[in-house]
Amino acid sequence: MAIQKLFRTRDVVLSTAPARGFVLAMLAILAMLLIGCGDRRSPNQLRISDLNGERVDPFQAIDAKAIVFIFVSTDCPISNRYAPEVRRLNSDFATKGVKFWLVYPNRDESLAAIRKHTTEYEFPLKVLRDPDHLLVRKAMVHVTPEAAVFLPNGRLIYHGRIDNWYADFGKQRPAATERDLEEVMKAVLAGKAVRRATTPAIGCSIPNTQ
Repeated sequence: MAIQKLFRTRDVVLSTAPARGFVLAMLAILAMLLIGCGDRRSPNQLRISDLNGERVDPFQAIDAKAIVFIFVSTDCPISNRYAPEVRRLNSDFATKGVKFWLVYPNRDESLAAIRKHTTEYEFPLKVLRDPDHLLVRKAMVHVTPEAAVFLPNGRLIYHGRIDNWYADFGKQRPAATERDLEEVMKAVLAGKAVRRATTPAIGCSIPNTQ
């Protein structure tokens, strides 16, 4: 309607060069506003395949306070030993506004192997495959298991170990004394700053990321 009114009065309004320039500028602004209203895609939109072969955007999490990606692999012993802790964290925080994704980044892991793995280790999380390493690069991870935490606006606020259970390869504590991922989620939910943005993760290297 606004555009029609502008054009109906063009013979009067466009009688001078400054007026023509003003009207053209207003029309350009209006067109950009209309285009912006129709494009509701996230600026952080990223399409990753789930186990059904559907391309999903894991950052489109309605009402999420944080989005957590946990990178795992089917044949990494350290990654597999973290299954109980992953289940616990999901149970404790998924109902509080934290969205969890389990990510398989290795190219040689088949759908059948991943499905068997999620069943065997009783993972309740939604699963993504990232053989092209789109999420790997965005999350800045290098091993499995490793975690990455994003805010809903797509800003990475933490990447690194789940906790300090493993001090190094072959050096395992009786129990973790620092639960880094849990601390990050608690800080986000409390509206506090994250104490450490990154920590060294011990695990199996993700090929082609070093």
